[in-house]
Amino acid sequence: MAIDEGSATLAGVVAVVLILILGVANFALHKAVLESGHPLLGRVPWFVHLLGGRISLATEFLLLLAALLLTSQGLVVWAWGYLAYTAFNAAAAWLILSNRV
Repeated sequence: MAIDEGSATLAGVVAVVLILILGVANFALHKAVLESGHPLLGRVPWFVHLLGGRISLATEFLLLLAALLLTSQGLVVWAWGYLAYTAFNAAAAWLILSNRV
């Protein structure tokens, strides 16, 4: 069974849009955790605190950029990977922000 070119392109566009939406959610979660003042943040390595946490936000951006670039080249499986990464981040942020950790 062959997949026509139009549906493959549409799947790629949908995947890129999904990654962009998930990227916004990841940045919001990351910023909320950084601003929470949770004691767990004191245990992270020193380089995470450089520039007020902007180094970790830059790393978040690089992950988003890599996922977008790889997905735009037709590797739609990276969208699934970024979705799993976002789910893990959401669970971790929920645990930290609700003081369950």
